[in-house]
Amino acid sequence: MNRRELLKSAGALTAGAALLPFLKTNAWAQSTGTIVVMIGNTINSLDIHRPGTNRPSYQVAVNVYDRLVTFGTKKLADGSLSYDYDKVEPELAESWSLSADRKAILFKIKPNATFWDGSPVTADDVKWSFDRALALGGFPKVQMGAGGFVDPEQFVVVDAKTFRIDLKQPSKLALPNLGVPVAVIINSKVAKANATAADPWAAEYLHRTPAGSGAFKVERWDAGQQLIYVRNDKWTGGPLPGVQRVIIREVPASATRRALIERGDAHLSFQIPNKDAQELALNKKVKVVGSPIDNCLYVACLNYNFEPFRDQKVRQAVAWAIPYEQIFKQAAYGRGVPMWGGKSAKPATAAWPQKFPYSTDLKKAKALLDQTKFKDGFEVPLSYDLGEADWGEPAALLIQESLGKIGIKVTLDKVPGANWRTVALVEKKLPFLLENFGGWLNTADYYFYWAYIKGNLFNASNYDDPVVKKLVDETLHMEKSNPAYEAKIKQMLQKAFDDVPRIPLWQPTLESAMSPKMQGYEFWFHRQVDARSYKIV
Repeated sequence: MNRRELLKSAGALTAGAALLPFLKTNAWAQSTGTIVVMIGNTINSLDIHRPGTNRPSYQVAVNVYDRLVTFGTKKLADGSLSYDYDKVEPELAESWSLSADRKAILFKIKPNATFWDGSPVTADDVKWSFDRALALGGFPKVQMGAGGFVDPEQFVVVDAKTFRIDLKQPSKLALPNLGVPVAVIINSKVAKANATAADPWAAEYLHRTPAGSGAFKVERWDAGQQLIYVRNDKWTGGPLPGVQRVIIREVPASATRRALIERGDAHLSFQIPNKDAQELALNKKVKVVGSPIDNCLYVACLNYNFEPFRDQKVRQAVAWAIPYEQIFKQAAYGRGVPMWGGKSAKPATAAWPQKFPYSTDLKKAKALLDQTKFKDGFEVPLSYDLGEADWGEPAALLIQESLGKIGIKVTLDKVPGANWRTVALVEKKLPFLLENFGGWLNTADYYFYWAYIKGNLFNASNYDDPVVKKLVDETLHMEKSNPAYEAKIKQMLQKAFDDVPRIPLWQPTLESAMSPKMQGYEFWFHRQVDARSYKIV
């Protein structure tokens, strides 16, 4: 296939054409030793601890680095594979044990575990890596804190192959939190050799040059274009990957990705638009897998820094004005779980996520707005991530139209995907935005920890409520079997219902299209490519 033919096959789309010279996929897609994967977003760093590293970059931590533990897998009702949150398995750790009071976890590191350079993985590497996650701050530090890891003194080197974590209190999240992408183990010897006085944690070096023990090494990274993994044949963290090389292509235009997967010029188009999933499911030459995303919601966030949204009645007016059903049909194509139209204003159970007690009622919305000083309306920009435009754009247009009917003038703000995390989540500057957050650890209190606590990354609303903070502090580490747990979670949900800093739209599925020749695709909670189980038949 030459470049002209490839451009023609993709519809000669302007957005995709700039990338197509790099898509020499035809020969690769016929190889059983190489898998070609297309993604729609941009990887901006190879270091998950680096401030500003975006969500698409998390896949590097998964494929290139190891953690002490991982999760098992299970079959879903449709026969597809998914991670199993309730089954923690070894990765770098050979075994572990909990103390009688559940306040210490002792890990034995696999004796044959080595980094890519052949040096052994030691407890010193584990401690240095965890110390680094806390020291660099931001998202990694808060994520570590979710498991109760807040102080470097908690990380103890017993001997070269024995590592202990001392907890300040027992926590149901401690062990599973060691299986998330942030808890990577870095080759501290290599990192220290490339550190400087101004950069003691080697952030600049590890940004472009990983130093891990994982299933794949990074062979090449062309920022904004491609990332190439090559298998680590000495990997001890699990079964050896079924392919020698994985080529990750960044193809922003969804139509281009669709054309390439339909032609067989790639093996996997990861996280495709729901419209494409609906239509490609009818194509016998392409396999589509849609997996429910645990603990994830697509939401509209109302920023408390924007004066009108400080008024609860204004926020509730917006919640009653959202055209939920239209959004679900036109942005989600009916794939996922509706999160509107709850039958009661009070949560009946502690289940999460669950439907909020709002539906589309413009009369009720206008009546609430009329009770505020903003009864004559106001103007607000609604922002969405261009990397998520497949659902963000239709949702934003429908919200713009509906809110206009109650006097709120909405303008649309399209933010490039590479900038989204910084502007929306780190700086938290956007007054009104569409966002999606999925909790890695599958509990309600964990979701609220990230999305409803002031300063935490996914609280793009700048919501700050002392009752919610107290409830999260009380439940985050509490076992679900505790008699007080359910009542406290229901109280937490009630606050979310009443205050609506985040308006849930729907719980999504992650849809991917692939060649029937590809096997081993698994859905993971982090919603990124995990190529370790992929193979071609």
